[in-house]
Amino acid sequence: MQRALQEARAAAARGEVPVGAVILGPEGEVLAAAGNRTLEDKDPTAHAEILAIRAAARALSSERLTGCDLYVTLEPCAMCAGAISFARIRRLYYGAEDPKGGGVDHGPRFFTQATCHHRPDVYGGIGEREAAELLKAFFADKRG
Repeated sequence: MQRALQEARAAAARGEVPVGAVILGPEGEVLAAAGNRTLEDKDPTAHAEILAIRAAARALSSERLTGCDLYVTLEPCAMCAGAISFARIRRLYYGAEDPKGGGVDHGPRFFTQATCHHRPDVYGGIGEREAAELLKAFFADKRG
C-alpha cells in the first residue's frame, strides 16, 4: 500500500485527485503502478485502477490478471470494480472508504450483484488514515 500512496501523492502533485494503485503479480512482483490521470489524459476513465490494470495486462500479455492483487488508496468506483472483475483480480486491498462514489462496499456494491462473474477477495481499510488524509487535504486546498 505504501507504493500506492506514493502514486497518490504524485497524482496530487500533478493536480489530480490523489488516488494511487499498484498491481502485484502471482509471485509478489510489482507489475504496474499508476495514479489518477483523468485531467492529464483528458479521459474520464483514466482512474488509477484502470491504468494499472491496462499496464499489468500488457506486462503479462494477457487480458486476465488471475493470481494478481490490486492495492488502491480509495474504494474503487463501479467502473473500476467492473474492470477488476473482468480482469479476474484475485484480491483487492483498498485504503479509504468512499461513501459517495464507491462501488464495492458502498453504492452499487458491484461484487455482490448476481451479474458479477468474478468476485475478488476484498480487504478495506488498509492504510485508510493516510489515504483519507491525502484526499481531505487535497480537497481542502481546492476549496481554500
